[in-house]
Amino acid sequence: MKTTCAIHCLASAAIAAVLAVSPSARAKDQTTLKDAYKGAFLVGAALNDSQFDESDARAAALVKEQFNAISPEDCLKWQQLHPKPGVYDFSRADRYVEFGLKNGMFIVGHNLVWHNETPKWVFEDDKGNPADRETLLARMRDHILTVVGRYKGKINGWDVVNEALSYDGSMTKTPWERIIGDDYVLKAYQFAHEADPNAQLYYNEFYYYHEFSRQSPAKRDAAIALVRNLQSHGVHITAIGLQGHYGLETPTLEEVDETITMFAKLGVKVSVTEMDIDVLPGVKENDFAEQPMHIPLNATIDPYTAGLPDSLQQRLAKRYADLFKVFLKHRDVMQRVSFWGVTDGSSWLNMYPVYGRTNYPLLFDRSYNPKPAFDAVISVARTAPADR
Repeated sequence: MKTTCAIHCLASAAIAAVLAVSPSARAKDQTTLKDAYKGAFLVGAALNDSQFDESDARAAALVKEQFNAISPEDCLKWQQLHPKPGVYDFSRADRYVEFGLKNGMFIVGHNLVWHNETPKWVFEDDKGNPADRETLLARMRDHILTVVGRYKGKINGWDVVNEALSYDGSMTKTPWERIIGDDYVLKAYQFAHEADPNAQLYYNEFYYYHEFSRQSPAKRDAAIALVRNLQSHGVHITAIGLQGHYGLETPTLEEVDETITMFAKLGVKVSVTEMDIDVLPGVKENDFAEQPMHIPLNATIDPYTAGLPDSLQQRLAKRYADLFKVFLKHRDVMQRVSFWGVTDGSSWLNMYPVYGRTNYPLLFDRSYNPKPAFDAVISVARTAPADR
């Protein structure tokens, strides 16, 4: 993103001033994320069971205070919700939706069709052989109509299809694609619209990788083509979800800016759906793996078990501030920025790509306190031009 020196220097000076103030002093003059970005976009968080059922009372209170949108980490995924043929378990999902309704939040459903966390039986016949196209389409339709129908008028928008594309821009060869064909994506959106014509429909994807890789223009172009194809068939896509699992340096701000600009040209909104910033060293051999590595930990790959050094706290704060400047620049198309987790302690990045490490990717620490990155994000909203 190209930013004038005056604006950049103003924002940088504001962040530095905030970081120089003691946490106790900051707390007295502290607004919330949802209030700071009111009128620009929603600010959300992905919740685990203990947060939406309020057994983790401190996290639940933090969510109510800071966020106006929620996503579920797991409770609406097929494996959790529909583990066996004809067997649905809505107990956890009901509590999630109830939490959102009770607190007046924008509720996201994540997700309906994905190649991960879907039971094997979905793709097999009664003999364990691959199901045929019509059988799998019928199962998809039943699942979508049952789940979306149950929460019709309650869940505001759905990640209908999640991560359908490979790094080279081709369709990922999942059981969905192999059995049904590329039109499984179209069918999923048609079924979702049938189940709730008023629900917002999203396509959710990741376009950037860890520090060893750059963005994939081919994958981004394929996502644009995918959405255009859906639109040509009369499917109304409300927003594209840009996951936002970022590092301290990659992707560049220019890459993020360019991607949002290109998606907006489709006539859709853009959401950053799974925001976090990985501060730990990358593990190249596991860069693209879908399962975490279980390996002995050492100070090289898990260096901050005693806490994050102040120098890295400062880098993390600046990185978040710089990204939120980009998001605010696109506030006319930015629907939502949702963090993938609430506090550092509950982040998935403590378990991926290496299981059991100590990561610090979010705005609130393991004691539920705001970090310098929180103050930096608030300062961006405070110093932004007052034209929103």
